[in-house]
Amino acid sequence: MKSDVEALSPTRVKLTIEVPFDELKPSMDIAYSRIAKQVNVPGFRKGKVPARVIEQRVGRGAVLEEAINDAVPKAYEEALRANNVVPVGRPEVDVTAIEDGQNLAFTAEVDVRPEFELPDFASLRIEVADAMPSEEEVTTQVDALRTRFASLTEVDRVCADGDVLLVDISGATDQGDEIEDLSGTALSYELGTDGMLPGFDDAMRGAAKDETRTFDFTPENGDWTGVTLTVTAVVTSVRERELPALDDEFAQLASEFDTVAELREDVRNRLVRIKKFEQGAEARGKLHEVLMEQIDIPVPDGVIAAEVSDHFGDGHEATEEHRAEVESQARAGLKSQFILDKIAEVEEVSVGETELSAWLVQQAPQYGLAPDAFAQALVEAGQVPMAIQDIRRSKALALVLEQATVVDASGNPVDLKALAAELRGPQITEIPAPEAADE
Repeated sequence: MKSDVEALSPTRVKLTIEVPFDELKPSMDIAYSRIAKQVNVPGFRKGKVPARVIEQRVGRGAVLEEAINDAVPKAYEEALRANNVVPVGRPEVDVTAIEDGQNLAFTAEVDVRPEFELPDFASLRIEVADAMPSEEEVTTQVDALRTRFASLTEVDRVCADGDVLLVDISGATDQGDEIEDLSGTALSYELGTDGMLPGFDDAMRGAAKDETRTFDFTPENGDWTGVTLTVTAVVTSVRERELPALDDEFAQLASEFDTVAELREDVRNRLVRIKKFEQGAEARGKLHEVLMEQIDIPVPDGVIAAEVSDHFGDGHEATEEHRAEVESQARAGLKSQFILDKIAEVEEVSVGETELSAWLVQQAPQYGLAPDAFAQALVEAGQVPMAIQDIRRSKALALVLEQATVVDASGNPVDLKALAAELRGPQITEIPAPEAADE
């Protein structure tokens, strides 16, 4: 097989491919086999019809057409490998010659990943936030612990954010029909947390005990989607929290420590661990931004246009602003894939079964599935290669991060390898409460 590649633009090429007829024999054999299973010829079992009889029955042209359908994709893939072409879309194939006994010739135009240079990874410098928490941050966490031990006292005043209300609520349509899902009594709610219905906090601020407030609410899902309902809320009690005194007695009550100083030090250490973890995440994000800024790559307009068309083909509102946003995101996403895929190729990054299994365990809960069920769903959807590619790109970014220079806001170097070892195990996303002291 012979193949040549012609650059039509930085993001599109034309492959010219010629396949000698003798190399089409495997595809011809497949064509005879497929047709033999489709035709009924008296005297022959289905699937066992000789080639000469098939040609007599359906014609040599039909056999050649079936063989071409099998041979062209295989020859195209071989030409891509031979010419180091990385396609990013479907090819436009044109069969230019098919001479029985001679050769098959065709062209394929396709959008491709453009050529570009990667920067020296060791020259990249990333700055992340300091890992040492401020005293205010420590105090905030200690106060959150005090809140858990706070007592509630009923007050005779209007409510404000931070107060804990007892409320009775009900909902109704404009015809007066009550909505069962919007009914509740003696509901305890901290004002200002935006944890109730949209508009509830704004409607209730400044209300006093036994006062009634109403506001409109339009559900975005459920049986009443898009219907404006009237919600009525009656305040039956206004209570404020009284925090316990911050002294050694509280430290002994709320933790395993004897003094407030020890409690604060423990909170500070926990914050440091969280901030170190956040440093790693911040470094990855900023490194990706640096790569995107430093590497200038054109992206295939045809691929972007197809992505935008697919997006709005699902019924999304095609405003000019929304379309521009979708196109921008598509361009950034494709550029990111180009960069990370090339890093993975240059650095020969591979993905092992253990890494794929770990990824499945991590991702499965997001879809409400067990890892085995999630893996089966990926197999059935044909998305395992996409999952492997995502893992490979993540590893490529991590590899660059190991070579880049990372410092904190104070200019101190951040050792991400040591950080990874220290934080190995369950990821910390919030401060666990100190262990309670034994009674």
